Amino acid sequence: MAKKRSGGGLTGTQQAAKFLGVSVLSGAVLAGIALPAAGALGLAAKGTVEGFDEIPSNLKTPPLSQRTKILDSEGGLIATVYSRDRTVVPLDKISPYMQKAIVAIEDGRFYEHGAIDLKGVLRAINRNAQSGGVAQGASTLTQQYVKNVFVEEAGDDPEKVAQATQQTIGRKVRELKFAIQVEEELGKKKILENYLNITFFGQQAYGIEAASQRYFSKRAADLSLGEAAMMAGLVQSPSRYDPINDIQEATKRRNVVLQRMADVKDISQAEADQAKATPLKLKVKTPKNGCITAVDGAGFFCDYVRKTILNDPVFGKTAEERQKLWNLGGLTVKTTLDPRAQAAANEAAVAKINKDDPVAASVVQVQPGSGKILSMGQSRPYGLDQKQHQTTLNLAVGSRMGGTTYGFQVGSTFKPITAAAALEKGLSPAQSFDTPWKITLQESDFTRCDGRPAGNLDWPVQNELESEKGAYDMTSALGKSINTYFAKLEQMAGLCETLTMAKNVGYQRELGKPIKQSPSVTLGSVESTPLDMATVYATFANRGIYCTPIAIESVTAATGDKLNVPDTKCTRAMSDRTADTLNQMLKGVVEDGTGTKAGLSDRDNAGKTGTTEGRKDAWFVGYTPNLSTAVWVGDDVGERREMYDITIGGVTYDKVCGGCLPGPIWKIAMTGALDAGETPNFAPISVPRAEKPKDPEDGDEGPNKPGKPNKPGKPGRPGDDKPNDPFAGITLPPGVIGGPGDGNGRG
Repeated sequence: MAKKRSGGGLTGTQQAAKFLGVSVLSGAVLAGIALPAAGALGLAAKGTVEGFDEIPSNLKTPPLSQRTKILDSEGGLIATVYSRDRTVVPLDKISPYMQKAIVAIEDGRFYEHGAIDLKGVLRAINRNAQSGGVAQGASTLTQQYVKNVFVEEAGDDPEKVAQATQQTIGRKVRELKFAIQVEEELGKKKILENYLNITFFGQQAYGIEAASQRYFSKRAADLSLGEAAMMAGLVQSPSRYDPINDIQEATKRRNVVLQRMADVKDISQAEADQAKATPLKLKVKTPKNGCITAVDGAGFFCDYVRKTILNDPVFGKTAEERQKLWNLGGLTVKTTLDPRAQAAANEAAVAKINKDDPVAASVVQVQPGSGKILSMGQSRPYGLDQKQHQTTLNLAVGSRMGGTTYGFQVGSTFKPITAAAALEKGLSPAQSFDTPWKITLQESDFTRCDGRPAGNLDWPVQNELESEKGAYDMTSALGKSINTYFAKLEQMAGLCETLTMAKNVGYQRELGKPIKQSPSVTLGSVESTPLDMATVYATFANRGIYCTPIAIESVTAATGDKLNVPDTKCTRAMSDRTADTLNQMLKGVVEDGTGTKAGLSDRDNAGKTGTTEGRKDAWFVGYTPNLSTAVWVGDDVGERREMYDITIGGVTYDKVCGGCLPGPIWKIAMTGALDAGETPNFAPISVPRAEKPKDPEDGDEGPNKPGKPNKPGKPGRPGDDKPNDPFAGITLPPGVIGGPGDGNGRG
């Protein structure tokens, strides 16, 4: 029985025997002698034998993870993201000093031996036997390269990394076999190039180019002799010889490399001595990684792009494939982000709301006709430091894309969808209703898309002000945001028709949930997101054609190959006449309705305000023919507070409304994003209006029957609450304006 040392380890003789065994195996592989059964060599571990007789393609051209650049639509850099900071460069872009230094210190006989250095093996056996331990290894640069490939392929998976680095004879033999084949197929220069690009140099830097930028803020091609020697010295132990943390230890290691270069005649002794006497002068560059570094507050958009690549099947059939693509990196992603629009959206988001306010703002802009997302701004900065009021929650989108779970109730910004459904059904914009300020309808009078009644309960609806009563047509009801009008209009247009129109224009719920088939949908009771609302209104601007939103224009892989990207899909949601009519009616909202504070004076523009029950959400969504912008304001954390008697941006509001806070924010975003020289107009169209009611003494036929819709051009009169009017004398409990699920607030 072999004797053990007092510490329990192997004796020097045993260590020599162990290395001799490896050398014998190495010789066997070199000679092509058949090896014993896999189990006898410990080769049975998963993956150690597969492909043993054929070199894997990843050893020839390893898929090295690199930086991904995310660019705006003009090619400007938004952010650089990576799982591993690496920039692959060819050998002729690497300093000759660096090439010589790494060979000298890691494998001085690299150009003289094959994949396995038998002299090195024997030298290691002798050295380790004398030291009584493992003082010197025998791996060649080629063997190290092969090992690094398998480690790189393992990524951040601990189990795979353990398999790639396990200290077994089986792994060693597998490494030797592949090293031989790599030498035969790649040659020395290509192996050296690949090695310098794959190796870890510490401080999150993989590959010589990233490391050179990290420590010296220069290209790898420009490294001096002393700098190259320091870099080569890092490979053995990046943490121990880290010059940022221990400049003295790094200097000692650099000098060892310099002396080794002199010993192998790569440099003269005089050159080595001069370099040793020169102090290390670092010029450290802190790596900028991730969407947190995005310019102009575009971190949320940057993260949306990342989520798109991780979620869209066009980038891979499975989640694993898409994650691998993202982690591998090396992509150049050109996005739809317009730098001018993004700067304007970011400015607008913070102009009226401070980052530490109890509520937040989201601003998102979409280009009608293309679906391109031009900007995403937010009042809270993107980041992880909650003490600085940072967040990574993207308020413009739903949870699948990094946002809120369901979105937010949209309030009266939904009303144009009901109007579109009514117009498509043939109802006239002159359709008028004479209503009191509060009414009660029956859910059973509304029909779901499956033909069943929407419910069997009373549905109470009221306007915000008691003075909001009387006769309204569609234009005036949109301008004043009259709840009772739109409840009746939905009844005439049809609940199912309204829901179908909502789907056609891109109004969606998060997590694939269908829109609740409740009459209260017309008052904005169902949640959506600012991005979806901007897209809905872009459909109006695009004369009734809905285009799915997109954030990516092109993706180029590190190889130069173009990857497929999601394309916008455009479908007609309504006739151009319906859209043109809506555009003209919604112009009235910003001209003399609830959105006058938002109106633009130099061009055609339209929009709609919205607030929800308790004023927990406030909206303004508006557009010109060439730009659609949605602004949401509300509580993004906590209990979704009501916005009464609240100070926001240093201003105290008795009550926040869509026109008094989101509206001015919208105006700032639109003004900054739009080109003063481009002022397209909406298509002209004549919008019928209801006649003003006349007294019976004037000889008019009088109003239609009380409590029923008036025919086009036959408006009812104020004071139509006759004794047989089913809505007369209705009273509601205090505070019943809508409540959760009803959304009976107004803009």
